[in-house]
Amino acid sequence: MAGDVLYTLEQQVNPEHAALILIDVQNDFCHPDGYMGRIGSDVSMARRMVPRLTEHVEAARRVGATVVFVQVIMDDQFLSNANRALDARRGVNPKIRCQSNSWGAEFYELKMLPSDVLVVKHHYSAFPDTNFDLILRNRGIKTLIMTGVATNVCVESTARDGFFKGYYIVFLSDCSATYSEEAHHATLATIHRQFGTVCTADEVEAVWQRRLVGG
Repeated sequence: MAGDVLYTLEQQVNPEHAALILIDVQNDFCHPDGYMGRIGSDVSMARRMVPRLTEHVEAARRVGATVVFVQVIMDDQFLSNANRALDARRGVNPKIRCQSNSWGAEFYELKMLPSDVLVVKHHYSAFPDTNFDLILRNRGIKTLIMTGVATNVCVESTARDGFFKGYYIVFLSDCSATYSEEAHHATLATIHRQFGTVCTADEVEAVWQRRLVGG
């Protein structure tokens, strides 16, 4: 029904039906000694972003929004032949990237609480072959507040799939990161045009603060 559409940011990020999604904020993607750092990618954007994301996670918890940590595990048994072919073309050794029970797969400077949700994925997007969608729908989630790494790969893939499944997408420009400014801003432009709302953590927190003070 048209009357049920959530048109404004204030409506969409209502913590009663919004979930903060943290995609792949893991050592292999963010730490200088992780996989991406070791192969020469510039992880400085991710390192600069994580402190602001940490603050935003705390803000989400204060207002009672669902917080979902998404962790990618890339053991060989989970890779498709298409993955293997792509890795071979790029000269990637998959056995040194986000392996089960490895330091590289652990979250980078973020700590889960018992109240948070963990989703383990094996694809770029958090939706295929996981219980992510079921968890969201069981909690009455309507909006995905997208954050994490990498902006133009796994965060964007999850945002697109979420939009296709009918979720509102709010993509935080200052709580997502990748390995080049050009790639980061290209994704933000695509999301803005085709898939949802691009804004900052401050803008979302301002909405939440008004709720807390009864404004």
